[in-house]
Amino acid sequence: MSHEYRATIRWAASGDVLKGQYSRAHEWAFDGGTVVPASASPGIVPLPWSEEHAVDPEEAFVASLSSCHMLFFVDFARRAGFAVDTYTDEAVGVMTKDEPGRMWVSRVDLYPKVTWSTEAPTRDALEALHHTSHDACFIANSVKSQVVTHIA
Repeated sequence: MSHEYRATIRWAASGDVLKGQYSRAHEWAFDGGTVVPASASPGIVPLPWSEEHAVDPEEAFVASLSSCHMLFFVDFARRAGFAVDTYTDEAVGVMTKDEPGRMWVSRVDLYPKVTWSTEAPTRDALEALHHTSHDACFIANSVKSQVVTHIA
């Protein structure tokens, strides 16, 4: 079985492209009509050539890893008889240089905080749920970045 996932990325020049003085602001459009403002990170491309209120690819990468983990976690918890009431993760991605000097998101740390509408699982069961969720996550299985889950 295979699935395709599509996104349309739209950008148009504004400014002096040849001098590098142009906006990196663009948009991501997804099926169902959702459009997300996007830009290079202001940490990479200084203002005013980036848009600080837009999502940058690095943030989206971290969010997709966290979201995928959460979706599996909630389902695996349900299957084990536990009902998640809330799930919050303030995930952090770390960009470093690799051996040839290229920048990459080398590590993503997940910090899930879960509240339960049923009795909470034991620490061992909680760790097992997170481990199983990580192993099943499509995004984590697709990247070489280290993904670490910190359980409170």
